[in-house]
Amino acid sequence: MSPPPAMWSTLRHRQFRALWQSGGVYFIGNAMQVMAAAWMMIELTGSDFLAAAVQTAVFLPMFLLSLPAGVLADIADRRRLMLVALLTQAAAGALLAALLFAGWAGPGTLMFFIFVAGCCTALLSPAYNSTLADSVPREQLPPAITLVGLAYNAARAVGPALAGLVFALNGAWNFVLCVASTLLLAHTLRRWPPAPHPPSRLPAERLWGGMLSALRFARHSQAVLAQLVRVAAYSGSGSSLWALLPVIGQRQLGLGAAGVGLLMGCLGAGAVGAGLVLGRLRARLGLEMLLHAGCLVFAAAMLVAAFVPWPVAVYLALVLAGASWMSVMSTLNTATQTSAPPWVRARAVSMHVLCALGAFALGSTVWGAVSNLFGLTVALSLAAVLMAAGTLLARRFPLRMGEASDVTQVVTMWEDFVIADEPSPEAGPVAVEIAYRVRAGDVAAFLEAASHLRAPRRRDGATFWRLYRDLAEPARYVERFIVTSWADYLHQRARATLADQELEARVRSFLRPDQAVTTQHYIAER
Repeated sequence: MSPPPAMWSTLRHRQFRALWQSGGVYFIGNAMQVMAAAWMMIELTGSDFLAAAVQTAVFLPMFLLSLPAGVLADIADRRRLMLVALLTQAAAGALLAALLFAGWAGPGTLMFFIFVAGCCTALLSPAYNSTLADSVPREQLPPAITLVGLAYNAARAVGPALAGLVFALNGAWNFVLCVASTLLLAHTLRRWPPAPHPPSRLPAERLWGGMLSALRFARHSQAVLAQLVRVAAYSGSGSSLWALLPVIGQRQLGLGAAGVGLLMGCLGAGAVGAGLVLGRLRARLGLEMLLHAGCLVFAAAMLVAAFVPWPVAVYLALVLAGASWMSVMSTLNTATQTSAPPWVRARAVSMHVLCALGAFALGSTVWGAVSNLFGLTVALSLAAVLMAAGTLLARRFPLRMGEASDVTQVVTMWEDFVIADEPSPEAGPVAVEIAYRVRAGDVAAFLEAASHLRAPRRRDGATFWRLYRDLAEPARYVERFIVTSWADYLHQRARATLADQELEARVRSFLRPDQAVTTQHYIAER
């Protein structure tokens, strides 16, 4: 097996390099804005809950809009979608900066505009990530994702530190710089637009149907479901440390705005350091060992932040926490993207974002409330316990990277069907029956292999699946599944992968040599 490509080699691709560089600047601008907003909230209100709620205002839109944004990225013009999101964010940021300079922005105004910025980022994220994935060959996707994570976490290191320095002049300038970074990314997308979706004769998916398809795919794809559960558990418990950093800095350590920016910078610096060696760590430790170590180290860092009053010790703990965060989140993100075929890739990214940042947003609110009610130490200690307990999820939801056969779509494995009249795309439900005549001595092996057809059929569009034995002819078995509409059935046929083809071939290997598989299609009339 050839060694994995070096992470920096992905920068040889001009589109990826341009989008990565401008995206890094955009991440820095957003990190400065979030840091400035959290510190302003503490100064204006003195509330732990409202300071932590800034993170919720940033990331809650991911929970609300990420999946619709993923559908739009898969079926609509990605360039237009991203430009509309970025220009809206720039306009809202410019208005907020003007209100702050004029002294007319209070806590409610600040929270509203941060929420608007979060909505724009939620609409942008799936299309941006899928555009980056399309700009490099598949074999370079894992190092490319690591490099994007490196830029994001470097922004978390640099952005808050810069925000603390700028805050000493006037905090509103942070929002001006965020607007500038947003416009830079918009300019890059105009110059390096994503490739259009390939033409298709299939009926176009609609927003609601596309969302249902994505949820069905995640539910019946064992690899993707495991990744989503694991990322939600890790992000929800880990959000405690991120959300309560301003409180840790001000009350636990007695720091000012610059000191709190340095705390956030330590998390980002640790993430950057981990990103530089993540490929080697992943190869040496394996996926599960890497995730277990990341959970335990992050939990230990939360306990240090909860009980140790010395800034230097907390700084060191946060560097390790940032390294753990980067290692786990990048690995989970890579596993999700490598397990999703092209038709659902942006939606898989959006579901990863939904689970990661949705759990982060909700967790930030919960941990802020717990800190308000029971104190900072209790909140961080409880979060550390939950983080360590997350390692037990590996038994029920093991992690693996997707193989090329899992995502390479092929011409449908079923015979071309003949129909008298083409139904309208909305007609349905559609029932499909596939009949197999099995050799007498291979029934048990056939049933075992055929049972694995349930997942891909349900994953790609079926709402019902079952295997029947013909009472009149015991060697004859009928696979029956139902799809909501004729359009959904056509989409299901187009979504078959090499792995599905291999499974179908295994099922057919148990059939009588003189018997062909027969397929019948029925459409509901009443």
